Amino acid sequence: MEYQGRYKMFNATVIETYPISTRTNKVKLKDMVTPSLALEQNYTCPDETLKKIGAIAKAIVNARKSKNPVIVFSGAHLIKNGLSPLIADLVNRDLITLFAGNGATSIHDFELALIGETSEYVPQALGKGQFGMAYEFTYHNTAIQLGDKYKLGYGESLGKMICDKPFQAEVMKIVARDNSPKIFSHPELSVLVACYKKGIPFTVHTGIGTDVIDQHESFDGRAKGGCSGRDFLIYTEETCKLTQGGVILNIGSAVTGPEVFLKAASMAGNIGKVPSNIISADFDIRHFEPAAMTDESAQNYYFRDQKSVVTRIPEAFNGHGYYIQGNQKNTIPLLYKQIMEILK
Repeated sequence: MEYQGRYKMFNATVIETYPISTRTNKVKLKDMVTPSLALEQNYTCPDETLKKIGAIAKAIVNARKSKNPVIVFSGAHLIKNGLSPLIADLVNRDLITLFAGNGATSIHDFELALIGETSEYVPQALGKGQFGMAYEFTYHNTAIQLGDKYKLGYGESLGKMICDKPFQAEVMKIVARDNSPKIFSHPELSVLVACYKKGIPFTVHTGIGTDVIDQHESFDGRAKGGCSGRDFLIYTEETCKLTQGGVILNIGSAVTGPEVFLKAASMAGNIGKVPSNIISADFDIRHFEPAAMTDESAQNYYFRDQKSVVTRIPEAFNGHGYYIQGNQKNTIPLLYKQIMEILK
């Protein structure tokens, strides 16, 4: 990026990269949880948690029967935990109307679509200055730059790169090297792909300096901000459809997910489209203390997902909030299984 200010700026052109094919990854094809595998496995959790998950599953199915939104905001670990095939199947079944995440969520999904692996082994790379330095993140940055040129959203740009051959060719013409993959070998693992093909928004809500793609010479903060800014307004438009009910799921996002929804809901209410009768649920691994939500001296008061998703949102919008404590590797497959049972 060009800079003409008074301070010294890091010169990203000196960054050295390496082919992603040489990188050690923790998550591989064998770690993916497919719909068939989820339905075959036995997952356990406390009875009270299972009861809550069942209520959420019912709310999702009922919301879609009534043509009301089901909005999912996820942190990166949902993808890293190999659960993207379950989300993709729910998208394909028209049970999710918008999927959102932070920058890392889209990055892990992009990696799975490209090479069928994700989750770089950080301890091995960080001390060598190689963490996040796989060359192929240039694909990601270039897709966003072209998306910004064409005034597209962030997730839309990535989905288009994977699914739309002319757009993909435009990206590859700029970035492809002899030792780089020219095709996305595992699109079936990608939520980006499922959403793009279904015409359902995958919105990405980013910061600057928060993602490995920002470390590269190809990084363009203006393009990243422009595409993510459009995604926020796409997300807000979907929030405006919650006036007759719907479901909001927050899966492992401690700050970004809750805050994005609060702003979008305020904007929707400002134009007379106040969410009402919504079901919200926070899938988390920590301990929830309801009393702490009104005590500013309590540590849990500052957990935005607990306070906002479980407490403030349902109170403000005449709804009900659920807190699902447990490992995502159990709770999300259980949610999927409960939904499939209802749909029988």
